[in-house]
Amino acid sequence: MFGYFYNEILRRTIISFGTLFNNISIQQENSVVNVPLSYGPTQKFLARIEQSPDLNKPTAITLPRMSFEFTGLTYDSSRKVTTTQQFVVKDPSDNTETKKAFMPVPYNMQFELSVMTKLNDDALQIVEQILPYFQPAYNLTVDLVSTIQEKKDIPVVLENITMEDDYEGDFTKRRVLLYTFRFTAKTYLFGPVSSATKDIIKKATVNYLTGTDTSNTERALTYSVEPRAIKNYTGDAATNLSDDVTKTAKTINVDSVSGLNAKTYVDLNGETIYIKSIDGTKLSVIRGQYNTAAVTHLKGDGVFVIDSSDNALIEEGDDFGFSGTISWVLMI
Repeated sequence: MFGYFYNEILRRTIISFGTLFNNISIQQENSVVNVPLSYGPTQKFLARIEQSPDLNKPTAITLPRMSFEFTGLTYDSSRKVTTTQQFVVKDPSDNTETKKAFMPVPYNMQFELSVMTKLNDDALQIVEQILPYFQPAYNLTVDLVSTIQEKKDIPVVLENITMEDDYEGDFTKRRVLLYTFRFTAKTYLFGPVSSATKDIIKKATVNYLTGTDTSNTERALTYSVEPRAIKNYTGDAATNLSDDVTKTAKTINVDSVSGLNAKTYVDLNGETIYIKSIDGTKLSVIRGQYNTAAVTHLKGDGVFVIDSSDNALIEEGDDFGFSGTISWVLMI
């Protein structure tokens, strides 16, 4: 189930977040000082300052300083999309091979940005260069999946700011003003990207002839099959249920029959259903086709058509609905 893949989405988002703050500078007397930015926990830098034996070291070298850290990852149910829906794109490298992937899963990444200074004016200069861009969010464009050139705008939301004046101990202790910014980046995690055109047999034909003279055959046996998708791969809902559907129901009421045709198949929450006829917005159906189970469905559930576009996206391991039996055709 869990084959190896690595899209580097978390890494790309962390790097992109850090680049937002790597060009901040402040004015000290008659000089401009660039504020260094590092990745790491704030406690590490505070410990380094407190343990420095050289208290006369120039302030501009040690402080001010900024650091950021990735602190957490949570699922965002408010941005949930259909988990089985897929999208298909052309390979951006040569525009020939078709790539497909499931819709991404929304996750929120938590970050902490720490600003450490000795002088309050230094801290205020840095804070004022950051806050105007977050109202409270700033959209950051990130190339999430390079293999399909999937770029998304990731909102970076400023959650809160705290300030701490670390000035404990005797006269020789250094003072550290610490401003902590807490951010949430609303990113998306993609699964593996696969080829939509796999080495699947699209048609197989076997002829059985009697005798040795193939030009004058009295009897022939032909077995011909073409694979057909038994579920929807494209994720395009044709309509929605207008009423609940029980396990034993033989008719289904939908909002609209536009895009639906009699004697075709539809996918309803994983159950393959055959439409026998259509009367208004009422479908006369045969339930649980291709070894799928007839289950209860709720009003508003999407009805997905299974058509030729799904046949082109059949996945490896799909049995195409074949039961393994052979249909015999006798030709005289």
